[in-house]
Amino acid sequence: MDNQNNQNRNNNQDPNRNNRQGASFVLIVTLITTILVLLLFQFQGMESAEEISYNKFIKMVEDGDVEKVDIGANQIDITAKQGKDDTVQKEYYTGIVNDDQLVDRLLDAGVEVNQEIPDTTSSMLLSIIFTFLPIACIVGLCVWFTKKMSKGGGMMGIGKSNAKMYVEKQTGVTFKDVAGQDEAKESLQEVVDFLHNPGKYTGVGAKLPKGALLVGPPGTGKTLLAKAVAGEAKVPFFSLSGSAFVEMYVGVGASRVRDLFKQAQQMAPCIIFIDEIDAIGKSRDTQLGGNDEREQTLNQLLAEMDGFDTNKGLLLLAATNRPEILDPALLRPGRFDRRIIVERPDLKGRIDVLKVHAKDVRMDETVDLEAIALATSGAVGSDLANMINEAAINAVKHGRNAVSQSDLFEAVETVLVGKEKKDRIMSQEERRIVSYHEVGHALVSALEKHAEPVQKITIVPRTMGALGYVMQTPEEEKFLNTKKELEAMLVGMLAGRAAEEIVFDTVTTGASNDIEKATSIARAMITQYGMSERFGLIGLESIQNRYLDGRPVLNCGQETASEIDQEVMKMLKGAYEEAKRLLSEHREALDRIAAFLIEKETITGKEFMKIFREVEGLPETEDRQDGEEPKEARISMKPVEGNTEETATDESETENNSTV
Repeated sequence: MDNQNNQNRNNNQDPNRNNRQGASFVLIVTLITTILVLLLFQFQGMESAEEISYNKFIKMVEDGDVEKVDIGANQIDITAKQGKDDTVQKEYYTGIVNDDQLVDRLLDAGVEVNQEIPDTTSSMLLSIIFTFLPIACIVGLCVWFTKKMSKGGGMMGIGKSNAKMYVEKQTGVTFKDVAGQDEAKESLQEVVDFLHNPGKYTGVGAKLPKGALLVGPPGTGKTLLAKAVAGEAKVPFFSLSGSAFVEMYVGVGASRVRDLFKQAQQMAPCIIFIDEIDAIGKSRDTQLGGNDEREQTLNQLLAEMDGFDTNKGLLLLAATNRPEILDPALLRPGRFDRRIIVERPDLKGRIDVLKVHAKDVRMDETVDLEAIALATSGAVGSDLANMINEAAINAVKHGRNAVSQSDLFEAVETVLVGKEKKDRIMSQEERRIVSYHEVGHALVSALEKHAEPVQKITIVPRTMGALGYVMQTPEEEKFLNTKKELEAMLVGMLAGRAAEEIVFDTVTTGASNDIEKATSIARAMITQYGMSERFGLIGLESIQNRYLDGRPVLNCGQETASEIDQEVMKMLKGAYEEAKRLLSEHREALDRIAAFLIEKETITGKEFMKIFREVEGLPETEDRQDGEEPKEARISMKPVEGNTEETATDESETENNSTV
């Protein structure tokens, strides 16, 4: 350990050395400044006297205006007599002229004459000093800057690696602080154990992996895992971003890579972590246009990864959420031997994450973190951390000294659909339209066999653009959707528009997000899931940027794309007609529930089902709502495009229908 600390101190610049360099720099600057000031005074002294012609000088002598004359080697300095109106004596100078009678004229005029005795030695020395000393100072300054640059790896240290180095537990993070990623932790724990006990692995011929690539969506904890490795490994840990290698100068990135690995080899065993490695590791595809600086940096990185010996205990960690764009040469075994997937946590993982983030937050006895985990399917670690913080803020806002379950659910709702817009006043007609729209969604969900139960209906506007929404809750966490469930989703999404047409004999713009999501699901059923009788099992779309936006890209010709559009329209039309049929057959329930919603603005799934049973004459025992307790709620956390808060159901995600 002491050896590591010594190495760390040697790796960093000595403060006394820096002080000495600073003192030398100040000394040089002071010397140059002094010389410049002396030269300035000399020039000012020369410029204080006025130059006149020799003829004017002779006339001044004849007129008796000259008091004193100093005859030098190169010029004649003249001091004029002080007049009545003059505050100071005026001084002049003129050039030397071959005039043998000058001295006699001056003496006859009563002028004091001084002859300068030439000092060739002093004059020569002074000339040498003022000529060569500035040159010597400039040369010395250039040499000093050159040495400084060479030590820094380039112009002003531009080629020097700017990686932050942590030793032991300086990151303040260990594996205990990471939850919901058990598989990733296990893979990294093996690496840490290898660094601690290399003999246990080398005894059977195992080698330390050269690199491990952390892959996953944003917010899942890739950087946190790397910091946890730093806290657990008890070896030097270099951390920097991929963008830190790239500058406007070509060759700087490669220089920084060389410097980074040079420092790391001196400090081995150690770990290098490069966050967002896709900034420099992008595929070298000339068809898409190349970047000389980035490619040089990548080539240097590849060369360095091939050049170091794993027996020294040097490990490279990297993180990215765009693995598909990385260069194949970077991903091959021998460089990045392990690809560690850091996925969205499941139910158990979300519970563990909530416990980690809630350990420093004061909570009362009503808090049920399992219920919050059920309510946040698809959430990543950063989402859950944000919800815990928002809940704490809500508790303070309401004057409580501890977080309650209601604060947590309010935080979940705030993160998903925004805060309530209490200042937005809708007209009575708009309230009726929004109410019928949302009840249309909820009523069809209650009528459809494969739809999810309704948890909440509201027509209170939200800050993220929603005028109202329906929260639907599955009874358990799901990872697959059947074809019938997807078809039921389509009918439910289009039910809001169907209710508007049935009741008001017109339609509004409120269903824009419903239509967008329904179109997306219908297209996915046809092109990705093989649920179309016309196209069968052919894959017509592929997903790009799976860990980011997951945008599908067509893999077919224009003719087929046109046929896909026709099939999508056919599927959506069928779902819309089904929604209209269901609502028309249960018009009384639609009117009763809508009137109740207009009055209350927000109703629970239990209240909704109570009115529905009364109208339909159903017994209480047929309650499909498991919404008596909030813990059954499950809200999709998948990002939504557009200006509404409705989220499409995709595999494990459920539906929140909203109106804009």
